[in-house]
Amino acid sequence: MTATAVGPRSERGREWLMRVWPPPGIQRLSAIYLLGVIMLVFGLWISETFLTVVTMRIVATSYAVVGVLALGLLVPLVAGEFDISIGSTMAFSVLLVNLFVRDTGINAIACCVLAVVACGAIGWVNGLIIVRFKVPSFIATLAMSEVLSGVALYLSKNGEIVGVLSQTFLNFGQKNLLGIPVVMYYLVLIALAVWYVLEFTRVGRQLRATGSNPEAARLSGVRTTRIVWGAFVASGAVAGVGGVIYAAQIGTYSNSFGMPLLFPAFAAVFLGATQFRARPNVWGTIIAIYVLALGVQGLQLATQAGSYWLTPLFSGLALVGAVAFAYRRPKVRVAAPTEPDRSPEPLPVEAGRVA
Repeated sequence: MTATAVGPRSERGREWLMRVWPPPGIQRLSAIYLLGVIMLVFGLWISETFLTVVTMRIVATSYAVVGVLALGLLVPLVAGEFDISIGSTMAFSVLLVNLFVRDTGINAIACCVLAVVACGAIGWVNGLIIVRFKVPSFIATLAMSEVLSGVALYLSKNGEIVGVLSQTFLNFGQKNLLGIPVVMYYLVLIALAVWYVLEFTRVGRQLRATGSNPEAARLSGVRTTRIVWGAFVASGAVAGVGGVIYAAQIGTYSNSFGMPLLFPAFAAVFLGATQFRARPNVWGTIIAIYVLALGVQGLQLATQAGSYWLTPLFSGLALVGAVAFAYRRPKVRVAAPTEPDRSPEPLPVEAGRVA
């Protein structure tokens, strides 16, 4: 009698634990093993510069925004879509924060909120083009990236914006809290929010169902068009938050922002999709980001002079390797290369036939 009463609770507990921390395995934890190899190799090779608090803080600070960008990418990817415009959206957020502070005179917090809302609206337009006009997400968001770049060039007059953000505002991106860069706290908070939504809410289940089999999800009652549309709005809003954090970190705007962060973010998402769970997930993405970050940092410290070329080279190779590894493993469910059916609702006749 006691065993019967405890059984369901224990089963629910095991299910929750599986969501939080799936069983370990050499393939599912390969990024952690790779991280250990990186720490060992560079720790022995350049221990005086690599295994230092300063280096770890540099890595944590430099790649926190990449982490936020990757989390934004993760949402539409779970739904089976790509958002190529997210790097330009983040850069546009940095531009808007600087322009609003410089030209409007309103409170900096309000400027940040307006920038995030504007980026969410950009995601809404992406969703409109993809869902209503049935343009493939890769093409639609690539085009949006170019449009945003053009608008940014016009608004910034093809120049930099420097010195408009106060030191009080910059403290929110440059200070340390308990010895840890404050941007790491932002990354963890955003990761927790995205993780909770994807793993423990109805919306997360519908996102996964849409990305796995959109036709089956639609026939089971999931409004796949709304799910896809909402995924792009969320992606744009997260990119906007990333832009606000980046603005607080660097305090300036340049037309070179955004796109260089896109490739390491994509590499982290695809490498993270092979970790822990057989699909794109939050914590695999976060670990993958810092595996790539420490690899780049170690190579830069080892080569020292003239290592400016290492970051794009390493990011490009890591992206190709991560995608190849993700697709090579049949159990890893990443975004399908075909576009899902975006019919608004199932027709009654079709539903009757299926039944």
